[in-house]
Order: sequence, then C-alpha cells, then structure tokens
Amino acid sequence: MKAITYKKAGVDILKASLFKEKISALLKKSYSQLVLKGIGGFGSLFRFPKDKYKEPVLVSSSDGVGTKIKIAVLANKHDTVGIDLVAMNVNDILCLGAKPLFFLDYIAYNKLSQQTLFEIVKGINEGCLQAECSLIGGETAQMPDVYKEGEYDLAGFCVGVVEKNRIINGSKIEVGDLVIGLESNGLHSNGFSLVRKVFSQKELRRMSGELLKPTRIYVRPILDLLESRDYEIKNTIKGIAHITGGAFYEKVKRILPDNLNIRINKGRWNIPKIFKLIQNKADIDEREMYWTFNMGIGMILVVAPGIEEVIIKKLQGFNLKAWVIGEVIRGKKEIEII
Repeated sequence: MKAITYKKAGVDILKASLFKEKISALLKKSYSQLVLKGIGGFGSLFRFPKDKYKEPVLVSSSDGVGTKIKIAVLANKHDTVGIDLVAMNVNDILCLGAKPLFFLDYIAYNKLSQQTLFEIVKGINEGCLQAECSLIGGETAQMPDVYKEGEYDLAGFCVGVVEKNRIINGSKIEVGDLVIGLESNGLHSNGFSLVRKVFSQKELRRMSGELLKPTRIYVRPILDLLESRDYEIKNTIKGIAHITGGAFYEKVKRILPDNLNIRINKGRWNIPKIFKLIQNKADIDEREMYWTFNMGIGMILVVAPGIEEVIIKKLQGFNLKAWVIGEVIRGKKEIEII
C-alpha cells in the first residue's frame, strides 16, 4: 500500500493556510478599534465597549443562506451569498434593537478554487462593512466525503449589544399601532427550495441575476431611527420583524402579544414581478406565497400612530422605500392579510 497523506485524502492544509494569509488584509477592512486580534489565532479578541452602556445585554444569532447557494454554484457567481450570510444574522439581532459588534463565518466544502473561496469571503466582508460589524474570524473546513466537488455550505454567527431598557420585544404593542413595511431586495434568502422546483436548471441559470440579489441589510437605517436624538422617533418603535422563513404568518406573529392581531393590506405596496412569476408558473396558493416569501417586504416596524410619515421620510434618506401596510387590532395573536 502506497503512503497516504492528508492531501491525498482530499484535505490540503498548506493551501488553506495560504488562503487565510491572502484574505487577512481584506478582513482587516471591517475591523473596528475594538478588535484586539482577529483572524489567525486560536481565537479572536474583541474589547467590549462597556463605557457606552449602563446595562448592556449581548444578543446573538446563528444562521445560514440555505439552498440559495445552489443557484450561486449553478451560475458560478459567488460574490453575493456572503452578503446574504451576514444579512440573515445581523437583521435578526436588529429586531431586538441590537447593534452588531462582530461576526464569524463557517465555510464547508469539498474542492473549490481559491478564487471562488475569495469571492465568498469578499461578500461576507462586504456584508460586515454594510452592517458596520467586524469580521474577526471563522473556519474554512474542507470535507471531501460530505460535499460533492464544487459544492459548499455557509453558516454565520454574530454578536451584538443593546441597552437593557432599550430591548425591543413587542410587549408594548397595542391596538391602533401601525405597521410600516420596508422594501426588500427581491427574494432575499428564503424559499429557494420551492423556487428550484418551480424553474428548470436552464431558467434558474438565465434568471440568476435576479435570484442572486443579496439580502438587504437594514442595520444603518434602523439604528439611525433607534439612536435618533428625537425622543419621539427613538421611542415610537415597538416591534421589529425580519421577514424570512415563515414570512408574514410566522415571523410577524413572533412579536405580537397574545390578545392582538396584525392586519396587513397587501395592496399598500407594489409586489415585485419575481413573486408574481413564481406564483403564476406553479399556480401557488396566495397564502402559501405569503407564508414562504417576503413578497417585497424585507422587514416590518410596528410604531405608534402619528410618527409614521416622519419615519418613512427618514428611511427614504437611506434610499429605502417604506409604506404603511397594516395596523394592530384586537385578536388572538394572528396575522390577517387582506
């Protein structure tokens, strides 16, 4: 039997080490002054900004991109799924009012070119720059017997912070509050298992530009509201929901008190063509569409009435369209779409 090495078994440690050196300078672009040590050690060091908080609460999230990666592999376009990865995590902790501090990634694969890996990490770094979040470490795991050649998976983990008395959990929502919908950037990162059933491989490849639009990161516009010097603006947001898996019926429901419903009027915003195309091609029931997809609304805010136009105007300053799409009514913790 010939001598076997780890490289012959499918894992090239030297190549992985050289890759980490290559991306080191890129990742440092996202570092804040709080990063004491980033990529390269057994762990990363981050100095907590305790001087800025009276009662800081750490908020964490872990998530992936799902089967949207299949579209990236099919189209051989890998520079946006990293943005998706960051968005899925930072948008979630944002729902509690938290500011993202740092991010870690996990990339598992069989065989990928150095350029493909670099494009993935470049996207993750870009997402962190958009979220003003430091990408301080992660793992690239070569797993030859788990994934086919050219396939990979992504997972991410982020930590943020919120002042204890500023946590947003929906408990203050009451009858008469209004629902503001924030525009999505297409499909974001949910529903792709269904999308891949609806369209052929040829159609998916042809439509990849639309399908691979990165998930919108809402950190800057939302934190601008939550950290506003205007007391009325910063204290009027009672609930935030990130419209991902489960969409309106599942995610919006999470922030509701037990005795209230949210009624959403689907005629208040323009539904992007991609959703209508999916629905018509597969004859998908409307409720299923609103259960699976964001339908053009990537995040919702529940706010006290009277301040909605000011909030919408401030969001427009970030080139982000928003509409009043619903209201809070009495009920049994249900979502009504009319």
